[in-house]
Amino acid sequence: MKKTFSALLAAATIAGSMAAVTPAAHADGGRIAAGVAGGLIGGALLGGAIAASRPAPVYAAPAPVYVEEPPCHFERERFWDGYGWRFRRIRVCD
Repeated sequence: MKKTFSALLAAATIAGSMAAVTPAAHADGGRIAAGVAGGLIGGALLGGAIAASRPAPVYAAPAPVYVEEPPCHFERERFWDGYGWRFRRIRVCD
């Protein structure tokens, strides 16, 4: 209720200030008709430019690809390094 009352009070304040400041309308040699015609032409030009523009580009990532690797295991391998026999682990894939 409090929000509704404040919204109505704000709308009434704005409407009252506009009614108090708005001068009387006079045709004065077709100035109003020129303003309306200019607004319609400007709106038509702007609307045509927006309608003729290209749409924004769409960037889509490729679908994820899952690769199954063959099962692998590690084995110990004995090798000579010039000073003596040593062991290392090597990966063996079947």
